[in-house]
Amino acid sequence: YSKPDLTLNSVVFCTSLAPMSVKEVLQSLVDDNMVDSERVGTSNYYWAFPSKALHARKRRLEELEKQNAEGSQRRDALLQAVEKAKEGREESEERAALQKELAGVGEQRETLQAELEKYRECDPEVVEEMLNLGFRSGTFKAAYASLFKGRHQSAKWKKKHGQHAGKENITAKEAVSRWTDNVFAIKSWAKRKFCFEDSQLDKAFGIPEDFDYMD
Repeated sequence: YSKPDLTLNSVVFCTSLAPMSVKEVLQSLVDDNMVDSERVGTSNYYWAFPSKALHARKRRLEELEKQNAEGSQRRDALLQAVEKAKEGREESEERAALQKELAGVGEQRETLQAELEKYRECDPEVVEEMLNLGFRSGTFKAAYASLFKGRHQSAKWKKKHGQHAGKENITAKEAVSRWTDNVFAIKSWAKRKFCFEDSQLDKAFGIPEDFDYMD
């Protein structure tokens, strides 16, 4: 094995091994850089000096030490990243308030998703338009509130003065009817625009079931 003039045939002769087995073992040693080989003429020569294994182990040790150093650097970098990520996450009143606000936004989103499920049968584009117009943000609610306020004030005046107000009573009654017309008009428009039922609109805007023209 360590003799420079050791050939494949001599190894086979000395060990009584099958030629193919010896050749496979030698080739694996060459591949692992543990044995050197050289072709001279028609013969292949194999050799390995005693110091070769030592040098191979030293090279392997150097590679492992390099990998260990690189791993330590990556670990330190990760630890620094973790510490940096912790900055700003300390418990404080401001952070608690933001977390509470975030939770509220999440609940509001779930509520809106649930409402969208109710209108699944409607055209999705119409529902999207409804949201863009501010249906849930209070735009239509404000309109209804204004109509109800005017109607309530006219009805209140009519009830207070009764039949003794003469023309003023007639004017108040006409005002009540006009406000009622406005409520029904905007309700009719919302039904056509957004495919809603009367019961859905009444519930959404707090319209009484017995809402109608006053006598």
